[in-house]
Amino acid sequence: MITGSTDGKIMVRRCLVTFKPFRIFVVGIGFFSLCFLMTSLGGQFSAKRLGDSPFTIRAEVLGGVESRGVLRKISDMLEVILKRMDSLSKLDNTSTTDARRLDELSSAINRFQPAGLVERIQAIAQNVSNMAIRVEQILQNSMVQGRAVRDGTSGQCEVPRDPQFPECPGKVDWMRARWTSDPCYAFYGVDGSDCSFLIYLSEVEWFCPPLAWRNHSSPPTQHTQQTKAPKRQAAFRTDLSVLLDQVGTGKESLSFMKRRIRRLAQQWATAANRLDVKLEQRWRDQKKILVHVGFLTEESGDVFSPKVLKGGPLGEMVQWADILTALHVLGHNLKISMSVKELQGFLGVPPGRGSCPLTGPLPFDLIYTDYHGLQQMKQHMGLSLRKHKCHIRVIDTFGTEPAYNHEEYATLHGYRTNWGYWNLNARQYMTMFPHTPDNSFMGFVSEELNETEKRSIQQNKVNNMAVVYGKEASMWKGKEGFLQILHRYMEVHGTVYYETQRPPEVPAFVKNHGLLPQHELQQLLRKAKLFIGFGFPYEGPAPLEAIANGCIFLQPKFQPPHSSLNHEFFRGKPTSREVSSQHPYAEQYIGRPHVMTVDYNNTSEFDSAIREIVRTKVEPYLPYEYTCEGMLERVHAYIQHQDFCTPEPSYLPANLSRPGSAGGNRITGPLFVPLPNSTAVGWASNVTAPSAWPPLSSLRLLVSQEGQSCVEACNLAGFICEPAHFRFINNKEALRGLEVQCEVVDSEINHILPAFSVVRRECGLQRDPLLFSCAGHSPKYRRLCPCRDFRRGQVALCRDCL
Repeated sequence: MITGSTDGKIMVRRCLVTFKPFRIFVVGIGFFSLCFLMTSLGGQFSAKRLGDSPFTIRAEVLGGVESRGVLRKISDMLEVILKRMDSLSKLDNTSTTDARRLDELSSAINRFQPAGLVERIQAIAQNVSNMAIRVEQILQNSMVQGRAVRDGTSGQCEVPRDPQFPECPGKVDWMRARWTSDPCYAFYGVDGSDCSFLIYLSEVEWFCPPLAWRNHSSPPTQHTQQTKAPKRQAAFRTDLSVLLDQVGTGKESLSFMKRRIRRLAQQWATAANRLDVKLEQRWRDQKKILVHVGFLTEESGDVFSPKVLKGGPLGEMVQWADILTALHVLGHNLKISMSVKELQGFLGVPPGRGSCPLTGPLPFDLIYTDYHGLQQMKQHMGLSLRKHKCHIRVIDTFGTEPAYNHEEYATLHGYRTNWGYWNLNARQYMTMFPHTPDNSFMGFVSEELNETEKRSIQQNKVNNMAVVYGKEASMWKGKEGFLQILHRYMEVHGTVYYETQRPPEVPAFVKNHGLLPQHELQQLLRKAKLFIGFGFPYEGPAPLEAIANGCIFLQPKFQPPHSSLNHEFFRGKPTSREVSSQHPYAEQYIGRPHVMTVDYNNTSEFDSAIREIVRTKVEPYLPYEYTCEGMLERVHAYIQHQDFCTPEPSYLPANLSRPGSAGGNRITGPLFVPLPNSTAVGWASNVTAPSAWPPLSSLRLLVSQEGQSCVEACNLAGFICEPAHFRFINNKEALRGLEVQCEVVDSEINHILPAFSVVRRECGLQRDPLLFSCAGHSPKYRRLCPCRDFRRGQVALCRDCL
């Protein structure tokens, strides 16, 4: 106790001598008192729900003349307090009264752990100091803006209608309603006036054009990218050693990914050489790319790594390993982040910077991340997603439909989700399978066999051997009925994880190998005739690997289809897609004889399917889009052609002309003409096509039936729905080309538009480009569908896309 008291006295005396932390702390107390008084006198603290703004801090300070008066009074009071504190600090230590006061103070401090108190005070003081600086800037900016308006230098600050900045009016409306949702807006000078909104949206962000009356010593952040160093050419790489070092160590998930990269290294090298020849060594821009694997960070909980050796899901790690390899092999400048600290370091944002947006250019051309990574950027970085979101690509296993992605629309119309509301272009979401054309298909790869390996597999197949798709014992519960039928015809093998005892859920007649390393599982699949699914997991990579090794994949049919509306697994996911079987891609894009989909509850149908499988011989099969070359081809096309940073103006027929005519003359004939041997119409050959990717030569415009989505309508016609083409058909010219009779043509915000009602003879065009949706459908409307052709074995790309 004596030692503690002495330490306390020393600490107090030091604080009284230097006194800076206490001075700032007292200022902090006064500042918070000021905030409270401002709230009472007309200022306010407001809090919004998550998602109201791109930032995470949810408070702001507003003050008028009254608040400044209070500020002066508080300042006078604080000055008196500080003078008294200064006098106290000069007292002599020999004073008996002062010594007793110091003893009392040190005793009190000892009860609160004095060693940590000063650090806490200093931390609070620093935060208060920062906040005081921001408040001063807010007041100064407000006065500057007030003078500008009074002097007439800012004019009326009318909201511009510039086709190069189509989002400007909507963003101004958003700022009018929600600018108080975060102090960062006020930090950048926003004070509630339209002038301040336009200054912010043109100089801090890039949604509006620069204002003529402003001093543009610093160009808008969107255009700072133009001052970067000259472009560099990307060259294919076949040495993966640098990539393996970048992936890092310390987690079983990372070890799994590195083993996969090494195992497929030769196939990636061969694919790179093939694609190089196909592209005829044309110029490819080298991009600076950041890959932030959010779901494997400690900050997200990383539930995957501990389960790698216990039968946990591996699909996401398979895909991420292949994405990293594809980007590296394509020759891009790659940085890999597996933690928030690494993310901050790569972006050049010091920890604790807060939620205000970066004012400089983004140091990367592209950022690949996932939903966890998006949330981490929003919570921990000074990265404004509204400002830099066009550079982001989200690896999204199941897909995100536009109706769930559009925050305001989803909220108003009940499209509830745990993952959506990010207001990205839907093509920025990249899926594992091409099930949602609104998104971009990223995919992964499966091992490709050479001809010798294929012949060997066919010679060594065991016709009565089946392997069950299910590594976790819980997946086997309740499945013994149809497994008994399977056992009549085949020897059943499993790869179920267990530590000490065989799981009781696995029937005794099943030969369980335990959890196998990847190369041993490959050997087992090369001998088996059948790979049978239990209905879960959905849409994993294993069925494609089995089919590539010569197995027939048998899976259950879902009646009714599973979706976010009726099944717990999909509930909260940002899609209304209906899943008709365990693996819809295998069912739709591969099909018989490699894939059979039956009703497991129908005993006779299941029994008949098993007998058919025993009689059927198949060769190993792997779709081209899941080979290394197919993935390289697809990712190359996305990187070189997808651009979400350049505003896409709505299609205006008046801006087009026919070849040989004066530029800008209005066309008089149809833009869309019937295609031979087809119910679709295409772009007129005598009208110059605007620059676009995919090119307009791939466009096939047709009409869906009532209640039918454009995904279905295009598929039935042998095409793929292409959301990038919606902006070219969202007009009256397209309606005329399809000979649609409209008594009324309205422009609305609805994810099923453009569409028309036959009964009411009403046509609707889309007002918000973020809601262009291939997936939307309504029983009351027939939709205008922008379909396109596609390359054989590569549904993500049109014939002229490469």
